[in-house]
Amino acid sequence: MRQRAGQRAGQRAGQRAGTVAEVAARSRSLGEASYELADFLHAFQREPGLGRLEEEPVLLREKFAEGDVVDAYLAAVAASLALEKGWEAPRWTGAPCRFLKQPWFAAPGGAMRACLLLESPARFRERNLFVTANALSVA
Repeated sequence: MRQRAGQRAGQRAGQRAGTVAEVAARSRSLGEASYELADFLHAFQREPGLGRLEEEPVLLREKFAEGDVVDAYLAAVAASLALEKGWEAPRWTGAPCRFLKQPWFAAPGGAMRACLLLESPARFRERNLFVTANALSVA
């Protein structure tokens, strides 16, 4: 059986991160974090629960390049999903280490940056993350 790109040895195929904390624990790069987050969003979509958001993820800023982006992104995801469900955002999402000092854009290029500045959901924008309006959507 082939491993999915970014899948760690010993991780069973089909086993998804069930919490945002698990997304961070399984991620060793920005690319891995993207895969893990997509898996988490599928799981959350099927079975939402505040318990999936409450545990604070480990900080990744010292573990790999752009780990600080993932730290802020996971906070934005948790805060956005909580807001969407009418729940209070987990306390950890407001920690200063979950906000970027410099802006990060999900796509390069001036034209796309302008679009991202306009589209970014509030919980992302306030953390200096500029993403598409459908950043939390999964197929």
